[in-house]
Amino acid sequence: MKNEYLPVGYDFLEIIGEEKKKEISSLIHYFGGNNELEDSKGEIKEILSEKDGDFLAMNTGDKVRLDRIITINGKPGPAFGEYDSYANDCMDCT
Repeated sequence: MKNEYLPVGYDFLEIIGEEKKKEISSLIHYFGGNNELEDSKGEIKEILSEKDGDFLAMNTGDKVRLDRIITINGKPGPAFGEYDSYANDCMDCT
C-alpha cells in the first residue's frame, strides 16, 4: 500500500455524504494492504481524520482509507483510475 495519503476531492466527499444519508448497507471496494483488492459491507458511520490520512468508518468496525476506495455502491472513487489500469494489465504476457 502507498504510505503517502493523497487528499480526495470535495465531489467524492459529497458522494460519501449522500451514501451516508441513505442509512443503508454500503458496499465498498478498495485497495487494502499490499495493494490487494478488498471490500467492506456495512453502514457508513463517519469520516475519521488520523495522522496517516482520512478513513471511512463503518458500523462493522472496518476503516477504509479514502484515497484507496475504488467504488462505493458502484460509484467510482479516487482509486478507480488505478484499478482500471490494474484491471487492464496484460495477464498472459511474458
